[in-house]
Amino acid sequence: MIDLDIITDKELLEKDAKYCSFGDTVHYAKEPKVFHHCEGSYMYDSKDVPYLDLQMYFSAANFGYKNKRIIDAVIDQMNTLPQITPKYVHTYKVLLSEKLCKACEARFHEEGRVNFNVGGAQAVEDAIKLVRKATKRNSFFAFQGGYHGKTVATTALSSNFKYRENYGHYGDRAYFIPFPYCFRCPYDKKCDSCDFYCVKHFEKQFDSEYKGLIDPSTNETEYKAFIGEPVLGTGGYINAPQGYFKELKKVLDKYGIMFVDDEIQMGFYRTGKLWSIENYDVVPDVITFAKSLTNGMNPLSGFWAKEKYINPEQFPPGSAHSTFCSNPIGVRAGYEVMSMIEEENFDVTVPEKGKYFLEGLQMLKAKHKCIGDVGGLGLALRAELVEADGISPNKALCAKVLADGLKGDLTYNGKKCGLILHNGGFYKNIITFVPNLFITREEINMAIDLLDELLTRCE
Repeated sequence: MIDLDIITDKELLEKDAKYCSFGDTVHYAKEPKVFHHCEGSYMYDSKDVPYLDLQMYFSAANFGYKNKRIIDAVIDQMNTLPQITPKYVHTYKVLLSEKLCKACEARFHEEGRVNFNVGGAQAVEDAIKLVRKATKRNSFFAFQGGYHGKTVATTALSSNFKYRENYGHYGDRAYFIPFPYCFRCPYDKKCDSCDFYCVKHFEKQFDSEYKGLIDPSTNETEYKAFIGEPVLGTGGYINAPQGYFKELKKVLDKYGIMFVDDEIQMGFYRTGKLWSIENYDVVPDVITFAKSLTNGMNPLSGFWAKEKYINPEQFPPGSAHSTFCSNPIGVRAGYEVMSMIEEENFDVTVPEKGKYFLEGLQMLKAKHKCIGDVGGLGLALRAELVEADGISPNKALCAKVLADGLKGDLTYNGKKCGLILHNGGFYKNIITFVPNLFITREEINMAIDLLDELLTRCE
């Protein structure tokens, strides 16, 4: 038996290189980083150096690492009913479903139901089934820059060709439209004067049958659903301008097109609301969620849909399930997360902290010419790195900043530390900031100071 206190990082990496598939994301890095424990906003290496984590498990750990309240709930569930086939009813599956449905009804004034699965991609897959059943169509609109998973069906809805390149023909590939990325507007418009030109351009695609979207004689469209993230996740934490989704929804409603809201990264108060779409004051037909539903403690995902789409007659038994779909440990963690959300004041604290963090980023933008744009919603923030011309993407600098943050040789208050960041965006030149929602002002100050140190070093 291996003594885990003796095995070195070097030995672990040698074993990893020999026995582990390179098909995951670990080996995007030539020299993967090894961490050994975590707590709150920090990860720790083998030398116990703390790394302030500003990506929090890709927004799966919104409520901090080793959150005692959630861990205690999971341990209690493990000691009572840790396993059960999804063929039977168990307490917290029902109680969590009730909490999610009541939360949606309070926000959207719509009754609905929840269907569980084990990962974000599976939740989107199940939502695809619901849409196909309801509309008798299989074609979706989706955003350029959108990401919805890496299963075959969800890869067809994600705009990145690289995820499809090696896997043959995708007959159900989505019709991708530009996201309202105002810093790099694809139409070269200005946000304050364009009058939502991008939405108007989208609507023009329905004005003739020869554009392939509609039969004007019946008003029937080939594409009966639109899936979108209100704030792009992998696409760079780019938030749509206010008013955009209201204008888009008018077009969707006019042509009977369902709106599927992907909240897998932005749900559970990442943007200062339970669902990021609440920031835009529109009502979706379906919401997919995962990640922070359990604070990353156990795989659990799902979707909520309006009653008219998911009632038992429309979506009967066996429509979408898996062996682990409503696993008791996952739903117990999810119940605790939703209970905590009801008790905390995230509607106030997350926007306040986000405003303070964004002010720090704006200060860095004024100091460092390599920052072309900063923005975001709540604690879903971004800084876009550019070349000397102020607009050309600087992917190389972004990669260097991320790599140097992982060296663990930064200093704060005289102590050695590191900084965990992640990149995203159309050109992989955007640093995305996804901190613990319980992050303190002192930790935000630390984040800004360490980023300042990194940029000064790497520029």
